[in-house]
Amino acid sequence: LALYFHIGEREEKCIIEDIPSDILVVGNYKVQRWDIHKHDFLEAAPGLGMFVTVTSPSGEVLLSKLYGPQGTFSFTSYLSGEHIICFQSNSTRFAVIAGSKLRIHLDIRVGEHFLDESAIQAKDKVNEVNVRLEHLIEQIHHVTKEQDYEREREEKFRKTSEETNSNILWWAIVQTLILISVGIWQIKSLRDFFISKKLV
Repeated sequence: LALYFHIGEREEKCIIEDIPSDILVVGNYKVQRWDIHKHDFLEAAPGLGMFVTVTSPSGEVLLSKLYGPQGTFSFTSYLSGEHIICFQSNSTRFAVIAGSKLRIHLDIRVGEHFLDESAIQAKDKVNEVNVRLEHLIEQIHHVTKEQDYEREREEKFRKTSEETNSNILWWAIVQTLILISVGIWQIKSLRDFFISKKLV
């Protein structure tokens, strides 16, 4: 996931990532500050810090740390589900400037261990193949976990659908019985009315 978004000074911005359990998540970000004179975002934002907070689906805080204007954070998911990743600057230096804002470039990688190409080139061919093979095995492990998580979600969805269908069926049966009972009661009431009026 690679994206960018704008936030104001001291404003908190959160994104939600649906992550399987026991997966390493690595995020890289860079902050740019709006320059009112150039009417553009500066390439760097020196002096700014960024609070990064990660909350698990159960509400447990997995990460809460202050980083610089650019940095890398990582955490491991212990539960599958929606993890909330929040960013907030620690600076009030530009808060007095009307319309001051920050742009955050964010790249989140889920379950990936990236190869260090320079390390691979320094090794002989056998080691290169070995390292690449280990990388592929890690990727297969990650894909398997993703598939298991999607299968688990699909099973929960199917179970919910079946329960809903069962409830609808029983509700339809109850409605039918009520309608039949009301119909029988109306027929009996009309018959008693006609007999009392000696119309039958």
